Amino acid sequence: MRHSGRLPVSAGYAGAMCALFAAVFCGLYFGDIRMSFAEFFDVLKLGPSAYPGEAFKHSVVWRIRMPRVIVSSISGAVLATSGVIFQAILKNPLAEPYTLGVSSGAAFGASCAILAGMGWVTAAAFFGCAVSLATVMFLGWRGGEFDLSGIILAGVIVGNIFGAGMTLMKAIAGDKVSAIVIWLMGSFSAAGWHDVMPLLTSLLVVLSLCFAYCNELDIFASESDAASLGINVHAARAVLLVGTSFAVSFVVSRFGVIGFVGLIVPHFLRFLFGPAHRGLLAMSLLGGAALLVAADTAAKVWNEMPVGVLTVLVGGPVFCFILWKRK
Repeated sequence: MRHSGRLPVSAGYAGAMCALFAAVFCGLYFGDIRMSFAEFFDVLKLGPSAYPGEAFKHSVVWRIRMPRVIVSSISGAVLATSGVIFQAILKNPLAEPYTLGVSSGAAFGASCAILAGMGWVTAAAFFGCAVSLATVMFLGWRGGEFDLSGIILAGVIVGNIFGAGMTLMKAIAGDKVSAIVIWLMGSFSAAGWHDVMPLLTSLLVVLSLCFAYCNELDIFASESDAASLGINVHAARAVLLVGTSFAVSFVVSRFGVIGFVGLIVPHFLRFLFGPAHRGLLAMSLLGGAALLVAADTAAKVWNEMPVGVLTVLVGGPVFCFILWKRK
């Protein structure tokens, strides 16, 4: 797909990298424990295994803030690129894990596992995610093909049903209710180094899909007949939907529902730099990482407000604007 944006793609790469660098710096520097710039740079220069005279501040940066920044950046990258894939497959700029009910399904599955005391939280999240996605696709199937507008309505309905299920679980959760409530709103406050490898796995899944199906995503997003161009539409769509849902379930099972990252970033970048997916996917990966690190930093500074609340407050008006623009 030819570039047709307002700005060159190279400017998008540079801007996304600068935004990510600035967000990472703020995420590492700001927090409850204050330190001067000199102390901060000394801690960074010493690295993770060296301990300065002030061991406490070194531990804060390398054991608490660093894994949190890495985890939130990977999560943002996964959610943003997942949004790009969903939007291309369904030919709808409103499609993303949150609006399709995928995140709610994963959260419901993970909540059931948490409430039951099961150890397979990620597996339960993926199962809930798969059930939600299958239900949305079934409801959106009309006359041998997908009703692309109806899928979004089905996603909203299914998301609300799972939301009601989670409300019921909160009512019977007893002493676990506070932990479930905070988790459902999305938070990286408990992120640690142990979360990095599972999330890297989810990112690897999304990147593999992006590299393998980049051209197909361009064709899906255009008005071309994909089947006439030799693409097995049903197989490609199934692989992309299942793989992307699997990656999203990793994020949701650990940090709860974080909405609209997959809507805000791709829509903004597509408007500025065009719809070609080779550049859009790479920029969305960087932009999603930057957005979620910045949102988590703001949430952390603001008395550990759930980051999912901030992304919904920003993404909700964007969703309404896109919906109004499509009239």
